[in-house]
Amino acid sequence: MFRSSFIPLTIVVYVVNVLAATITYNWEVTWVWAAPDGFGRPVIGINNTWPCPIIEASIGDTVVVNLLNKLGNETTGMHFHGINQINSNAMDGSVGSSQCPLPPNYSITYSFTANEAGTYWYHSHNMGQYPDGFRGPLIIHNPDDPYISDYDVDMVLTVSDWYHKQSKELVTKMLQPNNTKFEPPRPESALVNEGAGKTYRVRILNFSALTSAFVVFNALQMQIIMVDGTYVRKEAANQLHLMAAQRYDVLIKIGDSSLQNYPFLVALDTNTDFTAKDATPPVAYHTNFTGQLINDPKGNLNGESVIPEFFPQDDSLLIPFDEQPAFGPVTKQWVLDFDYCRDSNNYPRACFNNRTFIDQKVPTLYSVVSLGANNTEVSAYGQVGAFTVGYNEVLEIVINNHDTAIHPFHLHGHQFQIIGRPKSDGGVWKGNKVIPATPVRRDTVAVFANSHVVLRILANNPGVFLLHCHIEWHVEMGLTVTLIEAPERLVHYKIPQDHIDICKAQGIPTEGNAAGNEAWYNTEGFVTVNPTSYAGALYYGVKTSTSATVASSHSYLSRPNNNSFLG
Repeated sequence: MFRSSFIPLTIVVYVVNVLAATITYNWEVTWVWAAPDGFGRPVIGINNTWPCPIIEASIGDTVVVNLLNKLGNETTGMHFHGINQINSNAMDGSVGSSQCPLPPNYSITYSFTANEAGTYWYHSHNMGQYPDGFRGPLIIHNPDDPYISDYDVDMVLTVSDWYHKQSKELVTKMLQPNNTKFEPPRPESALVNEGAGKTYRVRILNFSALTSAFVVFNALQMQIIMVDGTYVRKEAANQLHLMAAQRYDVLIKIGDSSLQNYPFLVALDTNTDFTAKDATPPVAYHTNFTGQLINDPKGNLNGESVIPEFFPQDDSLLIPFDEQPAFGPVTKQWVLDFDYCRDSNNYPRACFNNRTFIDQKVPTLYSVVSLGANNTEVSAYGQVGAFTVGYNEVLEIVINNHDTAIHPFHLHGHQFQIIGRPKSDGGVWKGNKVIPATPVRRDTVAVFANSHVVLRILANNPGVFLLHCHIEWHVEMGLTVTLIEAPERLVHYKIPQDHIDICKAQGIPTEGNAAGNEAWYNTEGFVTVNPTSYAGALYYGVKTSTSATVASSHSYLSRPNNNSFLG
Protein backbone atom coordinates (compact mmCIF):
# COMPACT_ATOMS: atom_id res chain seq x y z
CA MET A 1 0.00 0.00 0.00
CA PHE A 2 1.34 3.42 -0.94
CA ARG A 3 0.72 6.03 1.73
CA SER A 4 2.27 9.41 1.18
CA SER A 5 3.39 11.94 3.73
CA PHE A 6 1.66 15.31 3.34
CA ILE A 7 3.54 18.37 2.17
CA PRO A 8 1.45 21.48 1.47
CA LEU A 9 2.19 22.86 -1.96
CA THR A 10 1.47 26.11 -3.72
CA ILE A 11 -0.86 26.27 -6.69
CA VAL A 12 0.98 27.55 -9.75
CA VAL A 13 -1.32 28.55 -12.60
CA TYR A 14 -0.18 29.70 -16.02
CA VAL A 15 -2.93 31.48 -17.92
CA VAL A 16 -3.02 31.32 -21.72
CA ASN A 17 -2.13 34.68 -23.21
CA VAL A 18 -1.97 36.07 -26.72
CA LEU A 19 1.77 36.47 -27.27
CA ALA A 20 3.79 38.58 -29.67
CA ALA A 21 5.34 37.25 -32.85
CA THR A 22 8.85 37.17 -31.36
CA ILE A 23 9.36 36.11 -27.75
CA THR A 24 12.76 37.11 -26.38
CA TYR A 25 14.39 35.97 -23.14
CA ASN A 26 17.63 37.56 -21.90
CA TRP A 27 19.05 35.08 -19.45
CA GLU A 28 22.18 34.75 -17.37
CA VAL A 29 23.02 31.25 -16.14
CA THR A 30 24.11 31.67 -12.52
CA TRP A 31 24.77 29.74 -9.33
CA VAL A 32 22.04 30.13 -6.73
CA TRP A 33 21.82 28.81 -3.18
CA ALA A 34 18.58 26.89 -2.68
CA ALA A 35 17.03 24.42 -0.26
CA PRO A 36 13.89 23.06 -1.97
CA ASP A 37 13.69 20.09 0.42
CA GLY A 38 15.23 21.84 3.42
CA PHE A 39 18.83 20.93 2.53
CA GLY A 40 20.84 23.86 1.21
CA ARG A 41 23.12 23.44 -1.79
CA PRO A 42 24.29 25.34 -4.89
CA VAL A 43 21.98 24.97 -7.89
CA ILE A 44 22.08 26.35 -11.42
CA GLY A 45 19.47 29.05 -11.93
CA ILE A 46 18.55 31.86 -14.29
CA ASN A 47 19.19 35.53 -13.50
CA ASN A 48 20.13 34.63 -9.90
CA THR A 49 16.79 32.91 -9.34
CA TRP A 50 15.73 29.30 -8.97
CA PRO A 51 13.50 27.43 -9.92
CA CYS A 52 14.19 28.42 -13.51
CA PRO A 53 11.41 30.37 -15.29
CA ILE A 54 8.92 29.10 -17.82
CA ILE A 55 9.22 29.73 -21.58
CA GLU A 56 5.86 30.40 -23.26
CA ALA A 57 4.97 31.05 -26.89
CA SER A 58 2.21 30.30 -29.40
CA ILE A 59 2.37 28.33 -32.64
CA GLY A 60 4.21 30.33 -35.29
CA ASP A 61 6.08 32.54 -32.83
CA THR A 62 9.84 32.89 -32.93
CA VAL A 63 11.46 32.07 -29.60
CA VAL A 64 14.78 33.80 -28.92
CA VAL A 65 16.93 33.03 -25.89
CA ASN A 66 20.04 35.14 -25.39
CA LEU A 67 22.07 33.03 -22.96
CA LEU A 68 25.06 34.44 -21.03
CA ASN A 69 27.13 32.02 -18.98
CA LYS A 70 27.89 33.56 -15.57
CA LEU A 71 28.69 30.32 -13.77
CA GLY A 72 32.36 31.26 -13.55
CA ASN A 73 33.67 27.71 -13.38
CA GLU A 74 31.57 25.60 -15.76
CA THR A 75 30.65 25.55 -19.41
CA THR A 76 26.99 25.11 -20.29
CA GLY A 77 24.43 24.79 -23.10
CA MET A 78 20.67 24.69 -23.50
CA HIS A 79 18.53 22.01 -25.16
CA PHE A 80 14.83 22.51 -25.93
CA HIS A 81 13.46 19.04 -25.25
CA GLY A 82 10.78 17.96 -27.73
CA ILE A 83 11.28 20.92 -30.08
CA ASN A 84 12.18 19.34 -33.41
CA GLN A 85 14.26 22.30 -34.63
CA ILE A 86 13.04 22.10 -38.22
CA ASN A 87 15.56 24.05 -40.35
CA SER A 88 17.29 25.16 -37.12
CA ASN A 89 19.38 22.15 -36.13
CA ALA A 90 22.18 24.34 -34.73
CA MET A 91 19.71 25.43 -32.01
CA ASP A 92 19.24 21.93 -30.61
CA GLY A 93 21.71 22.77 -27.85
CA SER A 94 23.34 19.35 -27.52
CA VAL A 95 26.91 20.14 -26.50
CA GLY A 96 29.37 18.13 -28.58
CA SER A 97 26.72 17.22 -31.14
CA SER A 98 25.15 20.47 -32.41
CA GLN A 99 27.28 23.08 -30.65
CA CYS A 100 30.44 23.70 -28.65
CA PRO A 101 30.18 24.21 -24.89
CA LEU A 102 29.41 27.79 -23.85
CA PRO A 103 32.28 29.04 -21.66
CA PRO A 104 31.92 31.53 -18.78
CA ASN A 105 31.43 35.19 -19.72
CA TYR A 106 30.42 34.24 -23.26
CA SER A 107 26.94 34.40 -24.72
CA ILE A 108 25.06 32.56 -27.41
CA THR A 109 21.71 33.14 -29.09
CA TYR A 110 19.19 30.38 -29.63
CA SER A 111 16.38 31.12 -32.07
CA PHE A 112 13.72 28.76 -33.37
CA THR A 113 10.14 28.72 -34.63
CA ALA A 114 7.47 27.25 -32.37
CA ASN A 115 6.19 24.75 -34.96
CA GLU A 116 4.18 22.39 -32.77
CA ALA A 117 1.94 23.10 -29.79
CA GLY A 118 2.53 21.13 -26.66
CA THR A 119 4.19 20.68 -23.30
CA TYR A 120 7.96 20.63 -23.55
CA TRP A 121 10.89 21.59 -21.36
CA TYR A 122 14.37 23.00 -21.60
CA HIS A 123 17.48 21.79 -19.84
CA SER A 124 21.23 21.80 -20.06
CA HIS A 125 22.59 19.07 -22.35
CA ASN A 126 26.08 19.50 -20.99
CA MET A 127 27.48 16.77 -18.75
CA GLY A 128 25.04 16.26 -15.92
CA GLN A 129 23.93 19.85 -15.33
CA TYR A 130 20.17 19.48 -15.37
CA PRO A 131 20.12 17.44 -12.11
CA ASP A 132 21.90 20.50 -10.66
CA GLY A 133 18.83 22.59 -11.44
CA PHE A 134 19.20 23.94 -14.98
CA ARG A 135 15.75 22.97 -16.31
CA GLY A 136 12.28 24.49 -16.72
CA PRO A 137 8.92 24.18 -18.54
CA LEU A 138 8.48 25.22 -22.18
CA ILE A 139 4.85 25.62 -23.27
CA ILE A 140 3.74 26.22 -26.86
CA HIS A 141 0.07 27.30 -26.88
CA ASN A 142 -2.36 26.67 -29.70
CA PRO A 143 -5.21 29.17 -30.21
CA ASP A 144 -6.97 26.41 -32.16
CA ASP A 145 -6.32 23.70 -29.58
CA PRO A 146 -8.96 20.97 -30.17
CA TYR A 147 -9.57 20.78 -26.41
CA ILE A 148 -9.45 24.48 -25.57
CA SER A 149 -13.17 24.64 -24.83
CA ASP A 150 -12.90 21.70 -22.43
CA TYR A 151 -10.93 23.42 -19.66
CA ASP A 152 -10.97 26.61 -17.62
CA VAL A 153 -7.44 26.78 -16.19
CA ASP A 154 -4.08 25.84 -17.71
CA MET A 155 -1.46 24.80 -15.13
CA VAL A 156 1.91 23.10 -14.93
CA LEU A 157 2.88 20.33 -12.52
CA THR A 158 6.54 19.30 -12.45
CA VAL A 159 7.96 16.32 -10.58
CA SER A 160 11.59 15.43 -10.09
CA ASP A 161 14.04 13.50 -8.01
CA TRP A 162 16.55 15.64 -6.11
CA TYR A 163 20.14 15.14 -4.98
CA HIS A 164 22.03 16.77 -2.13
CA LYS A 165 25.39 16.46 -3.90
CA GLN A 166 26.34 18.09 -7.18
CA SER A 167 26.44 16.09 -10.39
CA LYS A 168 30.22 16.13 -10.80
CA GLU A 169 30.74 14.41 -7.47
CA LEU A 170 27.95 11.91 -8.14
CA VAL A 171 29.20 10.93 -11.59
CA THR A 172 32.81 10.74 -10.41
CA LYS A 173 31.76 8.19 -7.79
CA MET A 174 29.65 6.27 -10.32
CA LEU A 175 32.38 6.03 -12.97
CA GLN A 176 34.82 3.93 -10.98
CA PRO A 177 36.05 0.38 -11.62
CA ASN A 178 34.68 -0.72 -8.23
CA ASN A 179 31.12 0.06 -9.40
CA THR A 180 30.62 -3.57 -10.37
CA LYS A 181 26.82 -3.35 -10.47
CA PHE A 182 26.72 -0.22 -12.67
CA GLU A 183 24.75 1.56 -9.92
CA PRO A 184 23.59 5.13 -10.64
CA PRO A 185 23.32 7.77 -7.88
CA ARG A 186 20.19 7.53 -5.74
CA PRO A 187 18.23 10.69 -4.95
CA GLU A 188 17.55 11.98 -1.46
CA SER A 189 14.11 13.44 -2.10
CA ALA A 190 11.36 14.40 -4.53
CA LEU A 191 10.40 17.88 -5.66
CA VAL A 192 6.85 18.72 -6.68
CA ASN A 193 5.34 22.06 -7.65
CA GLU A 194 1.49 21.89 -7.97
CA GLY A 195 -1.24 23.49 -8.76
CA ALA A 196 -15.08 25.76 -8.10
CA GLY A 197 -16.62 23.61 -10.58
CA LYS A 198 -13.70 24.04 -12.95
CA THR A 199 -11.77 21.79 -15.29
CA TYR A 200 -8.00 22.03 -15.13
CA ARG A 201 -5.64 21.25 -17.94
CA VAL A 202 -2.68 19.90 -15.99
CA ARG A 203 0.59 19.69 -17.86
CA ILE A 204 2.66 17.07 -16.00
CA LEU A 205 6.42 16.97 -16.62
CA ASN A 206 9.01 14.62 -15.14
CA PHE A 207 12.35 16.45 -14.75
CA SER A 208 14.03 13.48 -13.01
CA ALA A 209 17.60 12.40 -13.60
CA LEU A 210 16.78 8.79 -12.68
CA THR A 211 13.36 8.00 -11.33
CA SER A 212 9.97 7.47 -12.89
CA ALA A 213 6.87 8.96 -11.27
CA PHE A 214 3.47 7.48 -10.55
CA VAL A 215 0.81 10.20 -10.46
CA VAL A 216 -2.66 9.61 -8.99
CA PHE A 217 -5.37 12.19 -8.29
CA ASN A 218 -7.35 9.91 -5.98
CA ALA A 219 -11.08 10.03 -6.89
CA LEU A 220 -10.50 12.57 -9.67
CA GLN A 221 -10.27 10.75 -12.96
CA MET A 222 -7.87 12.11 -15.57
CA GLN A 223 -8.63 12.48 -19.26
CA ILE A 224 -5.40 12.24 -21.28
CA ILE A 225 -5.36 14.69 -24.21
CA MET A 226 -1.66 14.94 -25.11
CA VAL A 227 1.62 13.05 -24.65
CA ASP A 228 5.04 14.55 -25.41
CA GLY A 229 3.60 17.18 -27.74
CA THR A 230 1.20 14.86 -29.61
CA TYR A 231 -2.56 15.38 -29.30
CA VAL A 232 -4.41 12.14 -28.62
CA ARG A 233 -8.04 11.10 -28.53
CA LYS A 234 -9.37 11.51 -25.00
CA GLU A 235 -8.53 8.54 -22.85
CA ALA A 236 -9.61 8.07 -19.24
CA ALA A 237 -6.90 7.17 -16.74
CA ASN A 238 -6.78 6.76 -12.98
CA GLN A 239 -2.98 6.43 -12.78
CA LEU A 240 -0.09 7.64 -14.89
CA HIS A 241 3.50 6.40 -15.01
CA LEU A 242 5.92 9.05 -16.31
CA MET A 243 9.46 8.03 -17.12
CA ALA A 244 12.19 10.66 -16.90
CA ALA A 245 11.56 13.40 -19.54
CA GLN A 246 8.01 12.31 -20.41
CA ARG A 247 5.00 14.67 -20.34
CA TYR A 248 1.26 14.16 -20.11
CA ASP A 249 -1.47 16.76 -20.58
CA VAL A 250 -4.62 15.73 -18.72
CA LEU A 251 -8.01 17.24 -17.97
CA ILE A 252 -9.27 17.06 -14.38
CA LYS A 253 -12.74 18.14 -13.35
CA ILE A 254 -13.00 19.70 -9.89
CA GLY A 255 -16.38 19.51 -8.16
CA ASP A 256 -18.54 22.50 -7.33
CA SER A 257 -17.95 22.26 -3.59
CA SER A 258 -15.91 25.17 -2.25
CA LEU A 259 -15.27 23.24 0.95
CA GLN A 260 -13.27 20.34 -0.44
CA ASN A 261 -9.56 20.04 -1.18
CA TYR A 262 -8.22 17.19 -3.28
CA PRO A 263 -5.01 15.36 -2.36
CA PHE A 264 -2.93 13.73 -5.05
CA LEU A 265 0.02 11.37 -4.89
CA VAL A 266 3.37 11.58 -6.65
CA ALA A 267 5.44 8.46 -5.98
CA LEU A 268 8.95 8.18 -7.37
CA ASP A 269 10.21 4.76 -8.38
CA THR A 270 13.65 3.63 -9.50
CA ASN A 271 12.28 2.16 -12.73
CA THR A 272 11.27 -1.21 -11.35
CA ASP A 273 9.48 -3.15 -14.04
CA PHE A 274 5.93 -3.45 -12.75
CA THR A 275 5.03 -5.64 -15.75
CA ALA A 276 7.53 -8.37 -14.91
CA LYS A 277 6.27 -11.94 -14.79
CA ASP A 278 4.88 -13.05 -11.44
CA ALA A 279 5.63 -9.60 -9.99
CA THR A 280 3.33 -7.49 -7.90
CA PRO A 281 3.28 -3.77 -8.61
CA PRO A 282 6.51 -2.34 -7.20
CA VAL A 283 7.06 -0.71 -3.88
CA ALA A 284 7.77 2.84 -4.90
CA TYR A 285 10.93 4.66 -3.92
CA HIS A 286 10.74 6.23 -0.47
CA THR A 287 10.18 9.72 -1.91
CA ASN A 288 6.37 9.71 -2.00
CA PHE A 289 4.50 12.96 -1.48
CA THR A 290 0.97 14.23 -1.38
CA GLY A 291 0.08 17.56 -2.93
CA GLN A 292 -3.22 19.35 -2.71
CA LEU A 293 -5.51 20.82 -5.32
CA ILE A 294 -6.89 23.54 -3.09
CA ASN A 295 -10.42 24.94 -3.26
CA ASP A 296 -10.44 26.15 0.34
CA PRO A 297 -7.07 27.33 1.79
CA LYS A 298 -8.67 27.32 5.26
CA GLY A 299 -10.12 23.85 4.85
CA ASN A 300 -8.63 20.42 5.46
CA LEU A 301 -5.04 20.27 4.17
CA ASN A 302 -4.22 16.99 5.87
CA GLY A 303 -5.86 14.67 3.39
CA GLU A 304 -3.76 11.68 2.38
CA SER A 305 -3.53 9.75 -0.84
CA VAL A 306 -3.49 6.01 -0.21
CA ILE A 307 -3.05 3.70 -3.21
CA PRO A 308 -3.24 -0.09 -2.68
CA GLU A 309 -1.27 -0.86 -5.84
CA PHE A 310 -0.14 0.68 -9.10
CA PHE A 311 -1.60 -0.32 -12.47
CA PRO A 312 -0.93 2.72 -14.68
CA GLN A 313 -2.47 3.45 -18.05
CA ASP A 314 -0.68 1.92 -21.09
CA ASP A 315 0.43 4.85 -23.26
CA SER A 316 1.24 2.65 -26.27
CA LEU A 317 -2.50 2.09 -26.76
CA LEU A 318 -3.34 5.79 -27.12
CA ILE A 319 -4.65 6.99 -30.49
CA PRO A 320 -3.24 10.20 -32.02
CA PHE A 321 -5.86 12.89 -32.58
CA ASP A 322 -4.99 13.18 -36.28
CA GLU A 323 -5.07 9.37 -36.66
CA GLN A 324 -1.94 9.46 -38.80
CA PRO A 325 -1.29 5.96 -40.19
CA ALA A 326 1.93 4.06 -39.62
CA PHE A 327 4.83 5.25 -41.76
CA GLY A 328 5.83 2.82 -44.49
CA PRO A 329 7.18 1.03 -46.29
CA VAL A 330 10.37 0.87 -44.22
CA THR A 331 13.44 2.00 -46.16
CA LYS A 332 16.10 1.53 -43.47
CA GLN A 333 16.32 -0.24 -40.14
CA TRP A 334 18.54 0.63 -37.15
CA VAL A 335 18.86 -2.12 -34.54
CA LEU A 336 20.34 -1.12 -31.18
CA ASP A 337 21.15 -3.58 -28.41
CA PHE A 338 21.47 -1.94 -25.00
CA ASP A 339 23.49 -3.47 -22.17
CA TYR A 340 26.14 -2.46 -19.68
CA CYS A 341 29.78 -2.93 -20.54
CA ARG A 342 33.27 -1.94 -19.44
CA ASP A 343 35.77 0.18 -21.29
CA SER A 344 39.45 -0.58 -21.85
CA ASN A 345 40.25 0.87 -18.40
CA ASN A 346 37.60 -1.34 -16.72
CA TYR A 347 35.32 1.61 -15.97
CA PRO A 348 31.56 0.97 -15.97
CA ARG A 349 29.82 2.13 -19.14
CA ALA A 350 26.49 1.75 -20.87
CA CYS A 351 26.58 0.64 -24.49
CA PHE A 352 24.63 0.31 -27.68
CA ASN A 353 25.88 -2.62 -29.74
CA ASN A 354 28.82 -3.10 -27.34
CA ARG A 355 30.17 0.43 -27.89
CA THR A 356 29.93 3.40 -25.57
CA PHE A 357 29.55 6.98 -26.77
CA ILE A 358 32.73 9.10 -26.60
CA ASP A 359 32.71 12.86 -27.18
CA GLN A 360 34.88 13.93 -30.11
CA LYS A 361 36.75 17.18 -30.79
CA VAL A 362 34.42 18.62 -33.44
CA PRO A 363 30.64 18.85 -32.92
CA THR A 364 29.10 16.27 -35.23
CA LEU A 365 26.84 18.79 -36.98
CA TYR A 366 29.88 20.91 -37.86
CA SER A 367 31.59 17.87 -39.38
CA VAL A 368 28.49 17.00 -41.41
CA VAL A 369 28.27 20.54 -42.80
CA SER A 370 31.97 20.75 -43.73
CA LEU A 371 32.64 17.30 -45.21
CA GLY A 372 30.60 17.87 -48.37
CA ALA A 373 29.85 14.80 -50.44
CA ASN A 374 31.72 12.63 -47.93
CA ASN A 375 29.36 13.43 -45.05
CA THR A 376 27.58 10.07 -45.41
CA GLU A 377 30.74 8.24 -44.26
CA VAL A 378 29.87 7.28 -40.67
CA SER A 379 33.49 6.46 -39.83
CA ALA A 380 34.29 10.17 -40.17
CA TYR A 381 32.47 10.97 -36.93
CA GLY A 382 34.37 8.86 -34.42
CA GLN A 383 32.81 6.80 -31.65
CA VAL A 384 29.44 8.58 -31.48
CA GLY A 385 27.36 5.71 -32.89
CA ALA A 386 26.64 7.52 -36.14
CA PHE A 387 23.90 6.22 -38.46
CA THR A 388 22.75 7.94 -41.65
CA VAL A 389 19.36 8.03 -43.32
CA GLY A 390 18.34 9.81 -46.52
CA TYR A 391 15.68 12.47 -46.89
CA ASN A 392 12.09 11.16 -46.78
CA GLU A 393 13.19 7.61 -46.06
CA VAL A 394 11.16 5.70 -43.48
CA LEU A 395 13.48 4.65 -40.68
CA GLU A 396 12.56 1.86 -38.30
CA ILE A 397 14.45 1.91 -34.99
CA VAL A 398 14.60 -1.22 -32.85
CA ILE A 399 15.92 -1.00 -29.29
CA ASN A 400 16.55 -4.26 -27.45
CA ASN A 401 16.79 -3.72 -23.69
CA HIS A 402 18.88 -6.44 -22.03
CA ASP A 403 18.59 -4.89 -18.58
CA THR A 404 16.20 -5.86 -15.77
CA ALA A 405 14.78 -2.35 -15.40
CA ILE A 406 12.67 0.00 -17.52
CA HIS A 407 14.58 2.64 -19.49
CA PRO A 408 13.28 5.86 -21.12
CA PHE A 409 14.75 6.38 -24.59
CA HIS A 410 14.51 9.82 -26.18
CA LEU A 411 15.10 10.90 -29.79
CA HIS A 412 15.84 14.51 -30.65
CA GLY A 413 14.19 16.04 -33.71
CA HIS A 414 11.11 13.81 -33.91
CA GLN A 415 7.98 12.48 -32.29
CA PHE A 416 8.40 8.83 -33.31
CA GLN A 417 5.61 6.33 -33.83
CA ILE A 418 5.49 3.42 -31.36
CA ILE A 419 4.96 0.44 -33.65
CA GLY A 420 5.44 -2.25 -31.03
CA ARG A 421 6.36 -2.42 -27.35
CA PRO A 422 5.93 -5.78 -25.60
CA LYS A 423 5.77 -5.97 -21.84
CA SER A 424 8.72 -7.28 -19.83
CA ASP A 425 10.46 -10.50 -20.86
CA GLY A 426 9.37 -9.91 -24.44
CA GLY A 427 12.93 -10.71 -25.52
CA VAL A 428 14.77 -9.25 -28.46
CA TRP A 429 12.92 -8.16 -31.56
CA LYS A 430 12.56 -11.04 -34.01
CA GLY A 431 10.76 -9.26 -36.82
CA ASN A 432 7.27 -10.45 -35.97
CA LYS A 433 4.94 -7.63 -35.09
CA VAL A 434 1.43 -6.42 -35.76
CA ILE A 435 1.57 -2.86 -37.04
CA PRO A 436 -1.06 -0.61 -35.43
CA ALA A 437 -3.17 1.36 -37.89
CA THR A 438 -2.67 4.68 -36.08
CA PRO A 439 0.32 4.37 -33.71
CA VAL A 440 0.77 6.93 -30.96
CA ARG A 441 3.66 9.36 -31.29
CA ARG A 442 5.93 10.72 -28.58
CA ASP A 443 9.60 11.65 -28.13
CA THR A 444 10.44 9.52 -25.06
CA VAL A 445 9.39 5.89 -24.73
CA ALA A 446 9.55 3.44 -21.82
CA VAL A 447 11.22 0.17 -22.86
CA PHE A 448 10.46 -2.68 -20.48
CA ALA A 449 12.91 -5.10 -18.89
CA ASN A 450 14.40 -7.80 -21.11
CA SER A 451 12.20 -6.59 -23.93
CA HIS A 452 12.23 -4.24 -26.89
CA VAL A 453 10.51 -1.41 -28.73
CA VAL A 454 9.99 -0.76 -32.44
CA LEU A 455 9.77 2.88 -33.55
CA ARG A 456 9.36 4.64 -36.89
CA ILE A 457 10.06 8.11 -38.20
CA LEU A 458 9.80 9.81 -41.57
CA ALA A 459 13.22 11.33 -42.19
CA ASN A 460 12.03 14.77 -43.32
CA ASN A 461 13.99 16.90 -40.84
CA PRO A 462 17.63 17.22 -41.98
CA GLY A 463 19.95 17.41 -39.00
CA VAL A 464 22.08 15.67 -36.41
CA PHE A 465 19.98 14.21 -33.61
CA LEU A 466 20.92 12.23 -30.53
CA LEU A 467 19.09 9.10 -29.40
CA HIS A 468 19.79 8.32 -25.76
CA CYS A 469 18.46 7.00 -22.51
CA HIS A 470 17.05 9.95 -20.55
CA ILE A 471 18.34 8.67 -17.26
CA GLU A 472 21.02 11.36 -17.04
CA TRP A 473 23.49 9.08 -15.29
CA HIS A 474 23.29 6.63 -18.20
CA VAL A 475 24.01 9.46 -20.63
CA GLU A 476 27.18 10.08 -18.62
CA MET A 477 27.93 6.36 -18.90
CA GLY A 478 27.70 6.61 -22.70
CA LEU A 479 24.21 5.35 -23.58
CA THR A 480 23.87 7.58 -26.66
CA VAL A 481 24.02 7.24 -30.44
CA THR A 482 23.77 9.80 -33.25
CA LEU A 483 21.26 9.94 -36.10
CA ILE A 484 22.54 11.89 -39.10
CA GLU A 485 19.41 12.66 -41.09
CA ALA A 486 19.47 13.70 -44.74
CA PRO A 487 23.15 14.76 -44.67
CA GLU A 488 22.96 15.50 -48.40
CA ARG A 489 20.75 18.49 -47.52
CA LEU A 490 23.11 19.85 -44.86
CA VAL A 491 26.09 20.65 -47.09
CA HIS A 492 25.13 24.33 -47.34
CA TYR A 493 23.66 24.67 -43.86
CA LYS A 494 25.07 27.78 -42.16
CA ILE A 495 26.18 27.67 -38.54
CA PRO A 496 25.53 31.03 -36.81
CA GLN A 497 28.68 33.10 -36.28
CA ASP A 498 28.25 33.45 -32.51
CA HIS A 499 28.16 29.65 -32.26
CA ILE A 500 31.41 29.44 -34.22
CA ASP A 501 32.98 32.15 -32.07
CA ILE A 502 32.59 30.24 -28.81
CA CYS A 503 34.35 27.26 -30.40
CA LYS A 504 37.24 29.38 -31.58
CA ALA A 505 37.52 30.99 -28.14
CA GLN A 506 38.22 27.53 -26.71
CA GLY A 507 40.45 26.31 -29.51
CA ILE A 508 37.83 23.83 -30.75
CA PRO A 509 37.97 23.13 -34.50
CA THR A 510 34.74 23.70 -36.42
CA GLU A 511 35.51 21.92 -39.69
CA GLY A 512 36.69 18.51 -40.81
CA ASN A 513 36.01 15.10 -39.36
CA ALA A 514 35.74 14.19 -35.67
CA ALA A 515 39.32 15.27 -35.04
CA GLY A 516 39.23 18.31 -37.33
CA ASN A 517 41.09 16.58 -40.16
CA GLU A 518 40.26 17.75 -43.67
CA ALA A 519 40.36 14.21 -45.09
CA TRP A 520 37.31 12.38 -43.76
CA TYR A 521 39.19 9.06 -43.53
CA ASN A 522 42.12 10.43 -41.48
CA THR A 523 41.47 9.10 -37.97
CA GLU A 524 44.53 10.66 -36.38
CA GLY A 525 43.45 12.51 -33.26
CA PHE A 526 40.13 10.69 -32.82
CA VAL A 527 39.14 10.22 -29.18
CA THR A 528 38.96 6.45 -28.78
CA VAL A 529 39.28 5.94 -25.02
CA ASN A 530 37.14 7.43 -22.28
CA PRO A 531 39.05 9.61 -19.81
CA THR A 532 39.65 8.00 -16.41
CA SER A 533 38.76 11.18 -14.54
CA TYR A 534 35.40 12.90 -14.86
CA ALA A 535 35.67 16.65 -15.40
CA GLY A 536 31.95 17.26 -15.72
CA ALA A 537 31.20 20.63 -17.30
CA LEU A 538 34.17 22.27 -15.60
CA TYR A 539 35.73 25.22 -17.34
CA TYR A 540 39.44 25.29 -18.12
CA GLY A 541 39.77 28.69 -19.72
CA VAL A 542 39.54 30.12 -23.23
CA LYS A 543 42.29 31.07 -25.61
CA THR A 544 41.56 34.77 -25.78
CA SER A 545 42.49 37.80 -23.73
CA THR A 546 38.87 38.26 -22.66
CA SER A 547 38.72 35.03 -20.67
CA ALA A 548 37.23 35.26 -17.22
CA THR A 549 39.00 34.48 -13.99
CA VAL A 550 38.27 30.86 -13.15
CA ALA A 551 37.03 29.97 -9.69
CA SER A 552 38.26 26.87 -7.90
CA SER A 553 36.42 23.78 -9.04
CA HIS A 554 35.48 23.16 -5.40
CA SER A 555 34.33 26.69 -4.61
CA TYR A 556 31.12 27.09 -6.52
CA LEU A 557 29.29 29.64 -4.44
CA SER A 558 29.57 31.46 -1.17
CA ARG A 559 26.65 30.88 1.18
CA PRO A 560 24.31 33.90 1.04
CA ASN A 561 22.71 35.74 3.89
CA ASN A 562 19.47 34.32 5.24
CA ASN A 563 17.42 36.98 3.49
CA SER A 564 18.36 35.52 0.10
CA PHE A 565 17.94 31.87 1.07
CA LEU A 566 15.51 30.01 -1.15
CA GLY A 567 13.38 27.38 0.47
